[in-house]
Amino acid sequence: MNKQNQIGDFLKFLEPQIGQEIHIGPWLEIDQQRINQFADVTGDQQWIHIDPERAKKESPYGTTVAHGYLTLSLLPYLTESNHPDFFQKNYPGMKYRVNYGLNRVRFPAPVKAGSNIRARTTIQSAEEVKNGVQICYVITVDIEGEEKPACSVEFLARLYP
Repeated sequence: MNKQNQIGDFLKFLEPQIGQEIHIGPWLEIDQQRINQFADVTGDQQWIHIDPERAKKESPYGTTVAHGYLTLSLLPYLTESNHPDFFQKNYPGMKYRVNYGLNRVRFPAPVKAGSNIRARTTIQSAEEVKNGVQICYVITVDIEGEEKPACSVEFLARLYP
């Protein structure tokens, strides 16, 4: 089968999923250790993230909070897109996927240390691009017990046969 046919078949596979929530990931606890490790790796040592005593006294949240970019960096785990079986199940006929970018990222609510988060994924669109397919996902990261999400992002992936 030639690449153009594979692209067409894949777009047909995706068509009924557009506008549908396709995945709800597992809950993940964001503990202080994970927040501290992220601070160490990124160099973002702001007290609101790494100083529980000061945050308890001075933060409007009463505790430390995760970096927004920590939440964002966990999307492969939260969407389970790094699971070995994920690729073949969700991208039949495709050989590889690349992260193409983000259209829009917002952090409506803080993730307090000790909170549980999970991701919900919806396919917003799919279109042919040179030699492949671009998918736009809307990913919402929920905080257990909270009304507002931790993160909302339009994520672009490109797939190639």
